[in-house]
Amino acid sequence: MMSAVGVALPAVGREFDASAVQLGLVEMTYILSASIFLLAMGRLGDIFGRSRIFRIGLAVFTVAGGLISQAWTIELVIVLRFFQGMGGAMVMATTMAMVVAVFPASERGKALGIAVASVYAGISCGPFVGGILVSMLGWRSIFYLCIPLGLTALAVAVLKLSDEVAESVGEPFDWRGWLIYVGAIAGLVSGATRLHAGGWAYVLLLFGICSAAIFLWFEARQRYPLLNVDLLRYNRMFALSNMSALFNYAGTFGLTFFLSLYLQNVRGFLPHTAGAILIIQPIFQTIFSPSCGRLADRFSAPKVATLGMMFCAVGIAVAATVNAATPLWMIFVLLALIGSGFALFSSANTSAIMGSVETRYLGVASGFAASMRTLGMLTSMTIITLIFSVFMGGQSVNSATQQMFLRSMQISLFVLSALCVSAVVISFGRHQHQGS
Repeated sequence: MMSAVGVALPAVGREFDASAVQLGLVEMTYILSASIFLLAMGRLGDIFGRSRIFRIGLAVFTVAGGLISQAWTIELVIVLRFFQGMGGAMVMATTMAMVVAVFPASERGKALGIAVASVYAGISCGPFVGGILVSMLGWRSIFYLCIPLGLTALAVAVLKLSDEVAESVGEPFDWRGWLIYVGAIAGLVSGATRLHAGGWAYVLLLFGICSAAIFLWFEARQRYPLLNVDLLRYNRMFALSNMSALFNYAGTFGLTFFLSLYLQNVRGFLPHTAGAILIIQPIFQTIFSPSCGRLADRFSAPKVATLGMMFCAVGIAVAATVNAATPLWMIFVLLALIGSGFALFSSANTSAIMGSVETRYLGVASGFAASMRTLGMLTSMTIITLIFSVFMGGQSVNSATQQMFLRSMQISLFVLSALCVSAVVISFGRHQHQGS
């Protein structure tokens, strides 16, 4: 549902005559929804049990995916992606917390490496299988496939995943704090993606910034907060690891979106061929994640994660130079480089985050870490949507607008590479903390 949808976007655009901005919203709405719900679902997992929230999330995700297969307008696709993002948030906010809870610290990196490899194995199948399905049966077949896969996952979770003792059972959920958080995210996203519209968009953006500040102030005064602000105030490892994740995902997420459109609309490849090329990145992530997780157990997890960020920064910088004449081998190399960088980064950075908090905060830490990941992705798509709006307006990506698309892609990737460099700089602060 993440990687395959990117391959399907050109076909979705052709059927609904959707603009580049609308196609961006198909991806961005999912990420926005996940960003809104992740922190809340992590907290609810601590209160009611992580496995219970996990199973409900699988059910919501599957139903939403099945309904998208019946959508008759691009607007309905975007709305249903919001509900799919909510189900995805319930799964993402609880998965890593459940893994960390049952492994000792000496094996945490290895366990997370296997978990991350499993995620990337699924992502690896997306572009290839999705490309074949789109070419042979149309884009709706991807969402039809969501039903049997989702039901199978749900059956395994119901039959094999036992309920655990909730760490914060009986504590109230901070609904007021969550509503403030929703306002902050909605304001930031709505404003940032419509800055070209003028004054009211800047008002929304300012509202989002002020709401975020109010949220932190409000949470610091709650007995049972949605987010324990002390984790950000006094836990430097937790704060800097999450900030590094935010900037790293912001700098890298847009690459697959761009390359899917580039390979099909600029280079003329069919969807399944484009999918076969895009599969290179997650394959490298899948192969190397378990061994990179073990490196995080043996050496410093922050240092392993920083090395991965450096690989990603170099890969995105190379991608910013891609044009219509770029040889395919260069595309292969940058995908392999970024895949290797993510293998080093993901499990090691997650290990640093989850290892820096007490057991009772694992759900919140997992939800917050996942929020940083999705907020980073959202930032990436916001930048892309804004640049598309400026350089392409409401025009579709096709042969007539090819040069405008390439210009938009190069400028966007240049900005995103700067975010990757920022992630590396932030990460070095953790090394100073370890040595102090």
